Amino acid sequence: MGRVSNRLPTPPGRTAPTGASGRLARHLAAALAAVVAGFLAMGVTAALGLWAAGATDLPGGAGAFVAVLAAVVVMATGGRIGLSGEAGALAGTQAQLTAMPLTVTLVGALVTGSVFLLPLRHHAVARAGDLLTLAVPTVVLWLAALGGLSALARHDFPITLGGGTTTEETGDLGDLFKDLLDATNPSVGFRTDVGPTLFYGLLWILGVLVVALLVSRRTPLPPRLVRHHQAVRPAASAMLLLLLAYVAVGLVIGLVVAATKGHAAETLAVLLLGLPNVSWLALGVGIGGSWEGRAEGPFGLPMPQILDGVLRGGDGGRQLSTVDLSTLAAQDGRAWWLLPVAAVLTLAAGFVMAARSPARVPLWRHALHLGLAFAATLLVVIPLTFVEARFGLSILGIGDLEALGAEVLLIPHVWKTVGLGLLWGLVAGFLGGLLATRVHRRGEVETTERPGGTDRQGTA
Repeated sequence: MGRVSNRLPTPPGRTAPTGASGRLARHLAAALAAVVAGFLAMGVTAALGLWAAGATDLPGGAGAFVAVLAAVVVMATGGRIGLSGEAGALAGTQAQLTAMPLTVTLVGALVTGSVFLLPLRHHAVARAGDLLTLAVPTVVLWLAALGGLSALARHDFPITLGGGTTTEETGDLGDLFKDLLDATNPSVGFRTDVGPTLFYGLLWILGVLVVALLVSRRTPLPPRLVRHHQAVRPAASAMLLLLLAYVAVGLVIGLVVAATKGHAAETLAVLLLGLPNVSWLALGVGIGGSWEGRAEGPFGLPMPQILDGVLRGGDGGRQLSTVDLSTLAAQDGRAWWLLPVAAVLTLAAGFVMAARSPARVPLWRHALHLGLAFAATLLVVIPLTFVEARFGLSILGIGDLEALGAEVLLIPHVWKTVGLGLLWGLVAGFLGGLLATRVHRRGEVETTERPGGTDRQGTA
């Protein structure tokens, strides 16, 4: 007796949907959701930070605020913003800004990576084709959105001299300069450098997707990469937890300072725009790393007072100052706490990595895995703390006016810090592996005694 089919015939001129096309549609929707969620999270974080910093009072109203907001999000994804000045034939301006608002960067990376992984978490094995059909639309949509946002990141601000500051510092010559500037209507503006922005934006989104796959413990990998799961993922997830732990500690300290020490708006601006900049600098300093830089002029970037004091300490801010544990402790003795905090948190990272690794992994492998992972992590995050911000104004070629010039420079000693991270990781990985031997771990063999006196072994 023949089997009766319940499937309805496909109408002429139409084709039945296939599993591949349905999966592609779902991946396109997931890619769009990841891009929208990432940019929305970054936009909200940047808007709150700019509001706390007083950017709502910028000349130009809502249009200026939107332009600055777009510029901050562009910089958070590695984009390049070029500054330009116009002061007519009598005066010249010079401006430069290279910095990443890492709070905005971190929020965008966490949200984008989490949403990107959602379609993969219900699969036992992720095929390479599935990853490509999800990753390629995400990258293309991200670059398209970044290009559109770059078009908004442009504005010009007039330079006004008020309050008599110039006159107080330069006397009659300041009065003359002020009159000349009023006649030339000087301005400073910013524009997005589209080419480098899209290039670094491509690196940014690719890095976020790769790191998301590395640190996720529940997302499957393609069959060819499964064998690297035990060597890479425990160490990668431990490093992410270490970075987030430093951010969490910095957040708690910042909120306490905002609530008890005054200047709440300025502190919130630092938290919402540059918290990882400060927290990860504290991580590097705590393990013995160093930076050098200077700060001069009446303007500056949002930064803790202790760091600003060190940067302005070198010959009145004109010479480069070293930022390390000793120079920070000279400003505030509590900076010595960065050393034991680094020791405790890196040891905790070593323990977490070992506890998530199979029991058969020897101690020397724990040390090697964490050492390499810590060095690679610092090689990525430490260069992101680089800051270079300059603004100068000269009249008739006479030079920069102190009241109208400012510079903030912070340069990390990358390879020194990375080398120290390797050593710290080796030690913390070994000690963490020792501590983890006291806890039950995946793959560990249990021994239970039978009533007859024989043993039975089983795998946990």
